[in-house]
Amino acid sequence: MLVSAKDMLNKAKKGHYAVGQFNINNLEWTRAILETSEELKSPVILGVSEGAGKYMCGFKTVTAMVTEMVKYLNITVPVALHLDHGTYEGTKACIEAGFSSVMFDGSHYPIDENIAKTKELVEETKARGISLEAEVGSIGGEEDGVIGAGECADPNECKMIADLGVTMLAAGIGNIHGKYPANWKGLSFETLDAIQKLTGDMPLVLHGGTGIPDDMIKKAIDLGVSKINVNTECQLSFAAATRKYIEEGKDLEGKGYDPRKLLKPGFEAIKATVKEKMELFGSVGKA
Repeated sequence: MLVSAKDMLNKAKKGHYAVGQFNINNLEWTRAILETSEELKSPVILGVSEGAGKYMCGFKTVTAMVTEMVKYLNITVPVALHLDHGTYEGTKACIEAGFSSVMFDGSHYPIDENIAKTKELVEETKARGISLEAEVGSIGGEEDGVIGAGECADPNECKMIADLGVTMLAAGIGNIHGKYPANWKGLSFETLDAIQKLTGDMPLVLHGGTGIPDDMIKKAIDLGVSKINVNTECQLSFAAATRKYIEEGKDLEGKGYDPRKLLKPGFEAIKATVKEKMELFGSVGKA
């Protein structure tokens, strides 16, 4: 049974911890994240980008896979299936496909248009009990072809979007997707503090969680961040473990070429990364 992210994030905000959103790319990814969440008794948000949705044969296929996997693995912790950086059309498609949470990224529109489209989606998601994430100020790096420079959001614009009744708000505070460059200036805690003061109890979202130093993550949580997105870090650990397996010639030993054996080290590496993040975010035992 998939749930909206609303309750888990409101609890996280009150309890000063964060729930991780871990992006899924295939069956192995999904299973590794779900099993780790259950082992650690942590709530979890499974993120799906529109590109990953296409790769996995459409949003309805993803909903069916995740729903059946939750049943098959006897997962008892709260699981939200969430669209990551959705276009307006993509958001509507995921609502129809049975996602329990969606993100509409209107950050590239003028603020008035972002407000109008977000307002319409607030009505639609509320009617169905689905959580809605909105974004102000684009996150840096590349996400499905949209390139942002890591802007800092305008706190007043954040308040305008928060007041529409969204569940959670992603605001740019100098964070970027992918690997951080050597000259990265760090998170703007002044911006985060100003946003938190204006948006009150609204759970805030930190995108681009890979590569942000642990002390910055903890400080962001103290300043109201209740959801942190991780994707690149799982991809890197999966790739490194798979590379090691091949370079050591394990695929040439016995039936080492069997995809179940070939993908196992990467699967275990994802689990280890997710565990490390859940411990850092403070969500262990909070299910």
